[in-house]
Amino acid sequence: MKVNFFATLRQVTGQKTVELDLPDGVTAQQVLDAVLARYPDMIGMLAGEDGRLLGHCHMFINGRGVNYLLDQMDSVVRRGDTVNFFPAVGGGAR
Repeated sequence: MKVNFFATLRQVTGQKTVELDLPDGVTAQQVLDAVLARYPDMIGMLAGEDGRLLGHCHMFINGRGVNYLLDQMDSVVRRGDTVNFFPAVGGGAR
């Protein structure tokens, strides 16, 4: 499945998009687990030591935030789905 990273997360992956070879029907949490296994430097940036998505970070499945899905991190992700990860972003000019 295609996984996109935005903002500072791209510095860890070195690219915008990676392909993860995961079985069809994994959960959103299992996708996050696979990302953390591949990029352990994202612990603290994207997820806590417990592997849970940090409250100020966002995960989207096909454009829908997992926090707003009925099953949240237990939501099923299919092979053809697109997953996006966004860290908290702040700043700007006055």
